[in-house]
Amino acid sequence: MREIEVFIDTEEIAEFFYQELMKRGYIPTEEELEDLADITFDYLLDKCIIDEDTEE
Repeated sequence: MREIEVFIDTEEIAEFFYQELMKRGYIPTEEELEDLADITFDYLLDKCIIDEDTEE
């Protein structure tokens, strides 16, 4: 299988959730969005869909 490089930005995930939840009639707080983004990131790590890059 070929490896590709993907950058996952939790702020972008939070914005995506905000827009999608707004469409469905929910108004999440900033803290809730951050939690959802972190949970999503952790899920992707757990499923080995992404690897965390600690180089910065």
